[in-house]
Amino acid sequence: MKLQFLDMGTVTSPRGFLAGAVIREGLGLGILFSEAACRAAGLFTRNQIKAASVKLSQRRLEEGRARAVVVNRGCANAGTGEKGMADAEEMAHLAATKLNLPPEEVLVASTGVIGTYLPLPQIRQAVEEVELSSEGGHEFARAILTTDRVPKEAGMTLELGGKRVVIGGVAKGAGMIHPDLATMLCFLTTDAMVEPAFLRQALKEAVDNSFNLITVDGDTSPNDTVVILANGLAGNPVLTADSPDGARFREALKEACLQLAQLIAQDGEGATRLIEVQVEGALSLEDARLAARTIASSPLVKAAVYGSDPNWGRIIAALGRSGARVEESKVELYLGQLCLFRGQPLPFDREEASRLLSRERVKFRLCLNLGEGKATSWGCDLSPEYVTINSAYTT
Repeated sequence: MKLQFLDMGTVTSPRGFLAGAVIREGLGLGILFSEAACRAAGLFTRNQIKAASVKLSQRRLEEGRARAVVVNRGCANAGTGEKGMADAEEMAHLAATKLNLPPEEVLVASTGVIGTYLPLPQIRQAVEEVELSSEGGHEFARAILTTDRVPKEAGMTLELGGKRVVIGGVAKGAGMIHPDLATMLCFLTTDAMVEPAFLRQALKEAVDNSFNLITVDGDTSPNDTVVILANGLAGNPVLTADSPDGARFREALKEACLQLAQLIAQDGEGATRLIEVQVEGALSLEDARLAARTIASSPLVKAAVYGSDPNWGRIIAALGRSGARVEESKVELYLGQLCLFRGQPLPFDREEASRLLSRERVKFRLCLNLGEGKATSWGCDLSPEYVTINSAYTT
């Protein structure tokens, strides 16, 4: 069976996963739960200011086990000191009691305004009201949205060891997106049986090739969280780095993360277009990633795309300051199939370039012609609506 994307795929598409949510004015709360024990792994923000939920979940994942996640939106519970940590632990305890689990098996995530405390009375009531079901992934995805316009969900299936395996996921994020692992939360599930060390390795590779290559505004949140739970109910042979199906699982997980990451970039605050920046021929993979992310995050490039202005010099300038090795005489720049620069400016049809910049998906390709490194980054244009949203976020 080839990798197949599932219609309406979500975080509860794999066997044994249930979810539910409560959504009301000023508060969204969701719970994700596995009916069977899970191997678990996570990656978190590298921002030195870390939310209480991040600190707590990092600590609990040291053993590589978890069966549930409780998530709130409206309050980031970041910059809240000892009380914030106690509140995060209380939130996990409330969910653990509801699910009849040890608190250590419940992870916590929060998103919203930084520097405010969790509204525990409302959270306590919401936890009691949550109803879990195998169809609850869609409601869970909606409950965690902040300035997002649409929920982000994905699901796919493939055959591993003669067994049908499913990978599902949900994500949120529209602003404060510039990951270093973006505000960004992602929860992934699978019914595959996966060896813990390989699960961590596969997740890191998938994140490096997806969430770590998207940008909206250059800011990295103190709450960034990507978690995967694997309950093994598919009954496949245990996947390891050396097993025959290990590479296929790794590729499927990367595809799930890529789909969710692009949905985040496309739904950036105030965005009207998705920007894709492909860099090839770099001296190294790291150089390719540096160049692609720098260009995709450049405010001048993003503003030019919003205005359909073929001011390609902004792209070359961003490339030059990226930190990647560049030799100007060897650089080629394409907008779609239209070559704008090949070591020097080329004549081009400006009306055609403006038309390409007006598409929902704008593609730039840069050939550095120095080596074999290649990478793709995704971002979005910069519109007046972004300023409007973020100039009155708490008022």
